[in-house]
Amino acid sequence: MPIATPDTTTPHQVLDPSLLGRPVHLLPQFAARLQDDLDAAMQGSARRYWAGWRLEQAEFGRVPQDAALRWMAVAGAMGTVSVAFERCLLLTLLERRYGGRRVAATPRQVQEERRSERVTATEERLNVVLTQQMVDLLYARVAASAAMDVAPRPVAANAVTGAAMPGANGWAVQIVVRSMDDETRRFWIAPDQPLMAAILGSLRPEQPRAHAARGPSEPLAAKLQVKLEGRLVSKEITLGALFDLKVGDVIPVNVGRADVLLDEARLFTAAVAESRGKLCLTSFEDAE
Repeated sequence: MPIATPDTTTPHQVLDPSLLGRPVHLLPQFAARLQDDLDAAMQGSARRYWAGWRLEQAEFGRVPQDAALRWMAVAGAMGTVSVAFERCLLLTLLERRYGGRRVAATPRQVQEERRSERVTATEERLNVVLTQQMVDLLYARVAASAAMDVAPRPVAANAVTGAAMPGANGWAVQIVVRSMDDETRRFWIAPDQPLMAAILGSLRPEQPRAHAARGPSEPLAAKLQVKLEGRLVSKEITLGALFDLKVGDVIPVNVGRADVLLDEARLFTAAVAESRGKLCLTSFEDAE
């Protein structure tokens, strides 16, 4: 029998026993990302269908048990997805796209006025197109969440079929949209249990970025290494005297203060001293 889940989404939400132990509390994370995907599509590739509408909310909840909803479904490799639109939303989209009379102002008027209307072929085609869009978005979000190497193929129109209402124990993402005339409408995207398990399995808590342990901060001057060169002696002689030099000749020089260079730039002067048989520089002074 179905087992009640913790109160993480909507009251009295139930979950298939096979999904127990999954990170149900992370579903809002998935819904938020799906909402971003849908909002981008409504402003981009699907704009010609959704012009004049803005996305307000996307959240997981129970499948609505409303007999007036017409469910369409796609059975793809990733799982079966059922989609249902409020009929007044479909007809409003249809009429604003192709022209025609306006939808009645209140839900009661809409229900009374639309209940007996015949479903036209144009309305049916729009329903199929919008269902394709929603299933494509859900498949793409699952693939991204699960880090799949291959993106799912777009849903073909002939893959969309009429479907029975999903069970009351199933999950659905409820999407709320609002028009420029401040009309609020809804539709639902319901993954089947295997796809729902894949969604839950792809969710991970957002981990804080790990920072490497650091010791006491040191000033840049203490960490930056440079190479200094010492010029101990400089002697000017004629070219003829240079060519006359032989092995064993001695060139007399006077060792004064040495120049300390950084990439040929003269930084300091220093005294030359001897220590344990080695020449050393000491008594540094800034070069003028």
